[in-house]
Amino acid sequence: MITKCVFPIAGFGTRFLPVTKVVPKEMLPVFSKPLIEYAVQEALESGIKDMVMITNKYKESIKNYFEPHDYLNYLIKGTNKERLLLGQKKISDSCNFYFENQDEMLGLGHAILQAKKIFNDEPFASILPDDLCYSEGESVLEQMVKVHNQYPDKCIVAVEEVNSSEVEKYGIIKVKTTVNSHLYEVADMIEKPNETNAPSNFAIIGRYIFTADIFGMIEKTIPDHNGEIQITNALRSLAIENKVLALKFKGKRLDCGSPEGYVAANIFFKDLN
Repeated sequence: MITKCVFPIAGFGTRFLPVTKVVPKEMLPVFSKPLIEYAVQEALESGIKDMVMITNKYKESIKNYFEPHDYLNYLIKGTNKERLLLGQKKISDSCNFYFENQDEMLGLGHAILQAKKIFNDEPFASILPDDLCYSEGESVLEQMVKVHNQYPDKCIVAVEEVNSSEVEKYGIIKVKTTVNSHLYEVADMIEKPNETNAPSNFAIIGRYIFTADIFGMIEKTIPDHNGEIQITNALRSLAIENKVLALKFKGKRLDCGSPEGYVAANIFFKDLN
């Protein structure tokens, strides 16, 4: 059973400067809620209660956000504004939060590794809040948890089909076998290939379920030319051992990693409301 989710949020969001000098990118609102709340809510709806934030010392506002605000609660008690905090109150009442600093920004693999001291030998999920996902039915992570329950010894990555001109932005999988119409066994994966070298157009997005094997693989992974440890390279080692599945999820991903994508996400959620 998946009980923990890791949120790698230590980055400084430099594409959103100057606002991210003082406001963490994960606290930027999409319509009426910050990105991090959407991510935590998705984990909670998937049956997860332990939220592990891999962050840095400049992002105390994220920790504060999920703590009760007694004075504000007092001010709005009995008014129609009280309902606006019901979702956040449910999260605060239902979840346990753990905060671990990533002192050096050395890639997603390095960020995931910071959670090792919190975990026993157990599988866990990970959400990148930049990838805001919407589904009319089960959330992306809920869909992945169902797959995990069938294949508990496998890591699972969420994938979507992208245009061939966009493969250089993502980790791209090579399919070994097709399990069913939406699930694939992964033979290999490549981080940001060019269009010619891409083994498919299935791009990995910011939803993962890892087995505890991932920590050992990250520790063995050689940093890239930028000194970063890519999670794709660690997963690749497990894929070669037939330990990775890819789920083509049902739903829509909104890329909030750039200002343009962030604006598009706000328009999308505004239209929903």
